[in-house]
Amino acid sequence: MLNVDLQLRRHEFTIDVKFAAPTPGITALFGRSGAGKTTLIQMIAGLLRADTGSIEFDGQTLFNGAQNLNVPPHARGVGCVFQELRLFPHLNVAGNLRYGLRRAAPGALRIPWDRVIELLDLGALLERRIWQLSGGERQRVALARALLAQPRLLLLDEPLSAIDSAQRSAVLPYFERLRDELTLPMLLVTHHFDDVVRLATHVVLLDGGRMLTQGDLPAVSLKPELGALLGSAGIGAVVVGRVESVDANAGLATVSLGVPTGKERLLVPSAALVAGRTVQLQLLARDLILATEQPRGLSVRNQLRGTVTQLSADPPHNTLVSLDAGGVRLLARVTSAAALELQLHVGQRLWILVKSVSLRGHAVHGP
Repeated sequence: MLNVDLQLRRHEFTIDVKFAAPTPGITALFGRSGAGKTTLIQMIAGLLRADTGSIEFDGQTLFNGAQNLNVPPHARGVGCVFQELRLFPHLNVAGNLRYGLRRAAPGALRIPWDRVIELLDLGALLERRIWQLSGGERQRVALARALLAQPRLLLLDEPLSAIDSAQRSAVLPYFERLRDELTLPMLLVTHHFDDVVRLATHVVLLDGGRMLTQGDLPAVSLKPELGALLGSAGIGAVVVGRVESVDANAGLATVSLGVPTGKERLLVPSAALVAGRTVQLQLLARDLILATEQPRGLSVRNQLRGTVTQLSADPPHNTLVSLDAGGVRLLARVTSAAALELQLHVGQRLWILVKSVSLRGHAVHGP
């Protein structure tokens, strides 16, 4: 567990944040630019001292203002990957990686050289100079160098901000691989919610130097604090599902919602999934259509059954409808006029039509 309780005041800006992040896994620090995410990362790394508070990681105190305890950065066992990457241009890839290995504490060999090279697919790049690499390749080298320093905790400060969307798509699977195959806890700073949906196991929402809320991704996805950060277009639910079967010929996977699996199912256009795998799906409120009778003769084949649990105003002219679909919580946005016409009320049973689904951050349109 990573327990953070920090306060810092610098001129007009104040940090006052307290959260507990489970380990291992990826905890995302999400918020707008200027929310204090990078400042918080620097304090956890020991590069910036907080005024008051404490940092505890897996039973070890890294900082305690009241006790005047402040473990220096090199002794914290914390690795960092910054936006700028900070690779050495005069060294080739192997030379940059050996530098990371030299920074490891004596006897702290948690992730061997060969394993890091395999995880990040760097075997063919070892003799290249940094200037010969693409942005995505440089990102993988920076990750590998940080891992070879054998950290107990890896801090990622907007690691994908300097590369374009195509390179982001190529690099993200490597972050997934590190999350799924290593037990190394990671703290990810980002203002891209797609990265959160795809990578995070825990989320801390920040705004104006303060924590708004925290929790696992499905729970946070329904919080109004997230809606305030994303705006109306980004409001929706992230749900956990399990792949029941894959039809490679049709390019479709059947995903049952909820863990343990429930009776509600979605068809997701993705033949690359594997039966039995747990996945996260994002269903945006704008992509759900409600009906009081079972729809027929439509091209939208994903239809769920749900019960209205709450109605709330979404100014100026919309209503947010909270739904329970077999134990899975969803959000739908309808116009206030439609809510009146359908006579929506708590406890009402409805049909829910799903126009599109996002699978781990990649939008795929429903059949």
